[in-house]
Amino acid sequence: QVQLVESGGGLVQPGGSLRLSCAASGIAFSLYDMGWYRQAPGSQRELVAVITSGGSTNYADSVKGRFTISRDNAKNTVYLQMGTLKPEDTAVYYCNARLVMKIAWGQGTLVTVSS
Repeated sequence: QVQLVESGGGLVQPGGSLRLSCAASGIAFSLYDMGWYRQAPGSQRELVAVITSGGSTNYADSVKGRFTISRDNAKNTVYLQMGTLKPEDTAVYYCNARLVMKIAWGQGTLVTVSS
């Protein structure tokens, strides 16, 4: 059974930092491309960052230079280090695992950026 469990969300002030984690089980983690998506109220889910099985990364323009995605295959975990947070970063952040046609999603973790 595939399970992705996100953690690390919360309330942070503008300009602050947070690190999200996503622990995976039930998959051959090292073979999967892993991604972070987010969905703000009233908006569609959007890609934030992705890291391939080979370690290549890609970011949405809105987070380039502020967010860093990384993975630890020994721990079956993917991370999203978020810095210089802005109110517009407020959203539910979802972890995604993808291998060809196999796709799995986590339940999401809420990040609120507010003073």
